[in-house]
Amino acid sequence: MSKKPNHTHRADTAERARLEVSFERPHLLGTLFGQYDQNLVAIENRLGVYIAARGNKLQIEGEAEAAARARDVLTGLYNRIVAGQEIDGGAVEAVIAMSAEPTLDGIIRHDVAEPPKVMIRTRKKTIVPRSATQVTYMEALTRNDIIFALGPAGTGKTYLAVAQAVSQLVAGSVDRLILSRPAVEAGERLGFLPGDMKEKVDPYLRPIYDALYDTLPAEQVERRIASGEIEIAPLAFMRGRTLSNAFIVLDEAQNTTIAQMKMFLTRFGENSRMVICGDPRQVDLPQPGISGLADAVTRLEGVEGIAVVPFNVSDVVRHPVVGRIVQAYEGPDA
Repeated sequence: MSKKPNHTHRADTAERARLEVSFERPHLLGTLFGQYDQNLVAIENRLGVYIAARGNKLQIEGEAEAAARARDVLTGLYNRIVAGQEIDGGAVEAVIAMSAEPTLDGIIRHDVAEPPKVMIRTRKKTIVPRSATQVTYMEALTRNDIIFALGPAGTGKTYLAVAQAVSQLVAGSVDRLILSRPAVEAGERLGFLPGDMKEKVDPYLRPIYDALYDTLPAEQVERRIASGEIEIAPLAFMRGRTLSNAFIVLDEAQNTTIAQMKMFLTRFGENSRMVICGDPRQVDLPQPGISGLADAVTRLEGVEGIAVVPFNVSDVVRHPVVGRIVQAYEGPDA
């Protein structure tokens, strides 16, 4: 049985349209609609359309382009449910956002109606892309040796990198994960902070821990950290090492100096992959100067084996208000 709904145009004008979409598996509609029809309400509010259910059919009324987008969003969500993927508020917002992204021909993306072909499987969940840029990024994470992920908070840069690292560790394609970020708030002078080394650096590495615990059971995280399979350390601890058979993630890389970035990149060893995440607009270096991240991207973009994936505010996949906050601070082209 085909999983695709059947589309029928009941009426269509240049300004407004009334579309109808039918679904072959009515028992899935409760999941599609969401609790108290929250998914339908979200689509209506975001796209300015009206959606009415009639048995296994939905009628969509609104401005022609918005109605077409709503149809594609509903189709895409339905096909994701058929494919066994979970649908939550974030997924709904992501598919709505993807429906607005034009193709090279300037028309609405048709692939929004299909389940994504790239995904990351971890012990706790299967992660699928929630924006077109995330598709590009997740493909780069499987293909390139070194990946620079640039853009604002909430776009999934670090989360997806850690998830891919966990996936490769579980699959046995790497022996260890090395997750790092510069402890710029402490000026890398960790000796002045109270507590043992773990207590000194944990506050700066909390986002990395959060991503780990979201993709691995807690007991596995603790066991793998204890065994050395997962190492979480400030950037200063990378000096003088060669990192082979490892997946290495550097977070908040905009807060590296040029010398630190060169040191980090030259740690690259056999059968390894590096992901460098950061937002060039949010540099917190204590002394003014060129960010090591910006300098590295300028030097290395276009080099074979290195990918640069730029995110912008439209790729924010946290709560929709985060995207609006970023846009308010940094503008629509952030």
